[in-house]
Amino acid sequence: MNDCKLTPAPAPLTAKDYRSDLKPVWCAGCGDYAVIAAITRALAELQLPREDVAFVSGIGCSSRIPAYSAVYGFHGVHGRALPLATGLKVARPDLTVLVAGGDGDGFSIGGNHFLHACRRNADVTYIVMDNSVYGMTKGQASPTTAADWTGSVLTPDGPGVPAFRPLEIALAAGASFIARAFSGDPTTLAAQIVAGIRHEGFSLIHVLCPCVTYRPEQQKEFKARVHAEWQPTDDRREAFGRLLDDDGYATGILYRNPRPAYRAPQVAATTLDAIAAGFEVAAA
Repeated sequence: MNDCKLTPAPAPLTAKDYRSDLKPVWCAGCGDYAVIAAITRALAELQLPREDVAFVSGIGCSSRIPAYSAVYGFHGVHGRALPLATGLKVARPDLTVLVAGGDGDGFSIGGNHFLHACRRNADVTYIVMDNSVYGMTKGQASPTTAADWTGSVLTPDGPGVPAFRPLEIALAAGASFIARAFSGDPTTLAAQIVAGIRHEGFSLIHVLCPCVTYRPEQQKEFKARVHAEWQPTDDRREAFGRLLDDDGYATGILYRNPRPAYRAPQVAATTLDAIAAGFEVAAA
């Protein structure tokens, strides 16, 4: 009789397995708690090996998420998360690359990078937690703040300029997956993250995520006004039409239209000496 014992299959990973031992320091009631719960739930549903996932972020409350995740992480400088993530994905196409950020980090100092990340269509998933305020730096108006918001002492009469509209910008710039969710509905958000990761190309998931400290009115406002509305379309004209009628609180997958994701040109391996010799020949 063969007395060899079968090795038991490893237990499936759970959402908890994707959480680090660090305790979040967000304000009690912050929507970011629900977002990280949705992210880890999505990773568990996909059963992605932790060593095959990388999380990149910039600066801000939401950008702390890589530290609270038990996957590879890179906490970059302000506004630079997307070029870091794009470079990582190009160099290591085998990795699942996620990006976390907020409306300030992503659409202000990082606004130009946002445009070109959409245009390049690298295969990364960008989760933006938008509360229309700079929460970490004490409540200034952000790019998505309404022109008449008077809650900051720096702009007592309101910022006075129209709010940045990230979904319209993303669609115009070439993003191939665009969705909006609400942190108060982490189940739907997790499903969107799963869909975004599975989509080959740049995926934007715009999360309405209240700031309980500097925009406390958002908790009731978001709950009252958020409404599930969108089903995915691959028609860009139809998606633009939906956004023209958007009140800012519609949720769902707005647009999904696969197109080839950006990949670096394949070149033969070489050495630094060979590269230097090539420059010498060119200069001769």
